[in-house]
Amino acid sequence: MTWGTRTPVESYAVGFARPDRRSWGRPAEDTRPWHAVAAHRPPDELDGEVELAVCGAIVQVWGSQHWERVGTGRTACPECVRITAVAKTLTPAG
Repeated sequence: MTWGTRTPVESYAVGFARPDRRSWGRPAEDTRPWHAVAAHRPPDELDGEVELAVCGAIVQVWGSQHWERVGTGRTACPECVRITAVAKTLTPAG
């Protein structure tokens, strides 16, 4: 589940930041164009849609990609990786 959402997010779709959809403050050559999109329905249903990534970037969803795989790569948005990371449960020292 991601904090800041009204409903639990169980999965993430993958979005690609297209140069014509980037924010004005971002450079044209983005070396980390893959972003996570909160999927409140199956990611393949979002395929091709323009959505807001969890980091705030405007992206086009690629329904055939899986965030579990893309999010571990070198081209994933570091802010999306941080936001979607699963918090480790702390256990008491014994």
